[in-house]
Amino acid sequence: MSKPHQDNRLLAIVCVFSAIGFASTQDAIVKSMSGSFSAYETLVLRCAGSYPVLLGMLWHSGGLAALKTPLLGRVLLRSFILCSAYLAFVMAIAAMPIANAVAIYFTMPFFVAGLAGPVLGERVRLHRWLAIISGFIGVIIMVRPGAGVFEPAALLALYSAFGYAYGQMIGRPVAQQVSPLVIATWQNTIYLVVALVLAVIFNSFDFSGVTHKSLAFLSRPWVWPAAADALILFANGFLAAFGMLLFVNAYKFAESNFVAPFEYSSMIWALGYGLVIFGDFPDAYTGIGGAIVVAAGILMIWRDRQFDRTVVQSP
Repeated sequence: MSKPHQDNRLLAIVCVFSAIGFASTQDAIVKSMSGSFSAYETLVLRCAGSYPVLLGMLWHSGGLAALKTPLLGRVLLRSFILCSAYLAFVMAIAAMPIANAVAIYFTMPFFVAGLAGPVLGERVRLHRWLAIISGFIGVIIMVRPGAGVFEPAALLALYSAFGYAYGQMIGRPVAQQVSPLVIATWQNTIYLVVALVLAVIFNSFDFSGVTHKSLAFLSRPWVWPAAADALILFANGFLAAFGMLLFVNAYKFAESNFVAPFEYSSMIWALGYGLVIFGDFPDAYTGIGGAIVVAAGILMIWRDRQFDRTVVQSP
């Protein structure tokens, strides 16, 4: 049987690099706005900006009837988990340098590897456990629990990695039966619903006593943005929509264990935005710990690829 598409590694690289650039730019925009607006407000405007792209493509590919799926419950559960992971990450970057949060977020592949057993019933091979252990050693070096410089927001970044990993794991069987565009549209809808619920809660009660940057970013009352700020936050939705589609196509044009290591390029974007826009630069502990996490992740993916080749070549 012929393949539904031809692999194109060069195009996959272009897609994943572009997607990483869009996602990193979103993070920088949200962090720059975190001192003036709330997390739920930036999310509402992001979702509003995503709808023209998603609904336009959905309508072109078959109309709104495609949103009906017998797996809707699983799609919504995955969307809610990913929404909590997203909010945790943007709350983290409100209080710490983007590069630090991204370095901790890079533990996501280790959570995927560890969850493969209990969630999917897969056997977790020894090299994955070694990578998981090495990765968390790197996180401990970065976070330094018990030290005077410990930032609680680092735990939000760590949860974000876990939530994203778990959401992707339970979504893997769903993605085999439901169109990615349908999944993305429902995901955007759940993000919007959660953001509006948070808006009602945090505008109905007084949270003015909250001082930590992460919690203040979440609980700050709605502030109507100036036209320029509203346009930037709305455009953030376009970045989110196109970034998601580029990610999907990157994994369409090449195998996942080829594409995944290129996602670590987000550290370059995080360092660049952190230094140029926010004047942040990771300290030595973050550099060492982050290097361990990245190296462990890349080696795990490389070893997985070698193992898969061995299995294919075996008689």
